[in-house]
Amino acid sequence: MSTITVYIPRDTAAVAMGAHEIAQQLAAQAQERGLDIQIVRNGSRGLLWLEPLVEVQTAAGRVAYGPVQTEDLPGLFDAGFLQGGTHKLCHGLTDAIPYLKNQERLTFARVGIIDPVSVADYQACGGFEGLSKALAMETAAIVKEVTDSGLRGRGGAAFPTGIKWNTVLNTPAQQKYIVCNADEGDSGTFSDRMLMEGDPLCLIEGMTIAGLAVGATYGYIYVRSEYPLAVQALNEAIEAARAAGWLGKNIQGSGYEFDLEVRKAAGAYICGEETALLDSLEGKRGMVRVKPPLPAIKGLFGQPTVINNVVSLASVPVILAKGGAYYQNYGMGRSRGTLAFQLTGNLQNGGLVEKAFGVTLRELLYDYGGGSASGRPLRAVQVGGPLGAYLPEHQWDVPLDYETYMKINAMVGHGGLVAFDDTVDMAHMAQYAMEFCAIESCGKCTPCRIGSTRGVETIQKIRRREDMDNHVELLRDLCDTMFSGSLCALGGMTPYPVLSALEHFPQDFGLAPQTEQDLAKV
Repeated sequence: MSTITVYIPRDTAAVAMGAHEIAQQLAAQAQERGLDIQIVRNGSRGLLWLEPLVEVQTAAGRVAYGPVQTEDLPGLFDAGFLQGGTHKLCHGLTDAIPYLKNQERLTFARVGIIDPVSVADYQACGGFEGLSKALAMETAAIVKEVTDSGLRGRGGAAFPTGIKWNTVLNTPAQQKYIVCNADEGDSGTFSDRMLMEGDPLCLIEGMTIAGLAVGATYGYIYVRSEYPLAVQALNEAIEAARAAGWLGKNIQGSGYEFDLEVRKAAGAYICGEETALLDSLEGKRGMVRVKPPLPAIKGLFGQPTVINNVVSLASVPVILAKGGAYYQNYGMGRSRGTLAFQLTGNLQNGGLVEKAFGVTLRELLYDYGGGSASGRPLRAVQVGGPLGAYLPEHQWDVPLDYETYMKINAMVGHGGLVAFDDTVDMAHMAQYAMEFCAIESCGKCTPCRIGSTRGVETIQKIRRREDMDNHVELLRDLCDTMFSGSLCALGGMTPYPVLSALEHFPQDFGLAPQTEQDLAKV
């Protein structure tokens, strides 16, 4: 009997639901039954409501079973699941599951498919093709390919990646750095974690290409401390890449040198802001720097530095491998390529969905998310993390695109979605947004430090129905001051959730509800 390969994720979400125990028990029971299996600890496919998702390699392809618990294993063995047998937990061929089948997976193409720390698996699925091409290109040509692709920062700011790289390339210095911002602290976001745990070699390849493009020889991955499994996977992958000659001195005999290391963050949300991150990397308290100078000119240790987030850098290998035009063919307007949308909150099917820009919230909420988990009507969705606007149903058909969302005073951000049903109190959510800013502020600028504290107090007074007209006006003035005067996006974007709640859900604040004429203006 030939060896049967079984895939069980090592992803944090799967582990939290008992994946380690499933792997141990499955191996033990297979041995007791005299069955020859090989267990591969892959990344998560992103169908988080089915975790732990166990896949079995059959002649027809991988067959999925989930969510599997240890008590399900005897029944699965009896049903012949190692041959793809029918069982109540069987979902058929994994690739045919509509949630997966209807995605456009470019950056996450290998996540859930391979052993995340195996160089052989990575290369068998197209890994290092982009870097191999880059090693034979001029630096300016690499930057041009990334520029032509239309790739923009996937961390939320959406700044064109090629422009940032070109600035670093053309800034002379003896030492330059590549810094990956993996301090993924936004509520409702986990795509960076899934990529680092499910395909860390892709991030390593992207950073190496970036280093080659701008003349940097060293890099840092700044990972939030709450991601221990991501840190473990990254360190294993770095060692494997070095051993295979894809990191270190004289990469693949090219004469080019690039190496990197992982640094754990200390738990401050503000260190997701690029300049506060640099201070933290330098051993200082993480506080926002005044710009200019830009980090691309004077960044880490005062040297030119490329700072991109995980998904931005992990998108680079496919761009170099298949060309900027291939990547640019996805998306709409100035939003090119794909984004990994993360579906969380009150949804039946939470998880990760990689789609080209232009998909709508309604599609994500219902075609993928399956509607509310509570069975009640969905009422609001926060898009883009804790600094994102709350969108009511009449805006759910607006295409998810950077510029289109700006027109409705919202942002796509990191692609995180948090859904709420009709029991939510939006005045409470507005207060929560202000409280979040007050707690997480680095304290360097007055609009953020004081404005958020006064904002919490003002919303509390509105909720108590105290002097409503004056306090609503004061809240709007505070938001305007924060928006215009804050040093970084934390204070500058907190007004988005607050004002969107006030505008779209005024009845929750004790104000008159929106009329049809109000909705027609939006």
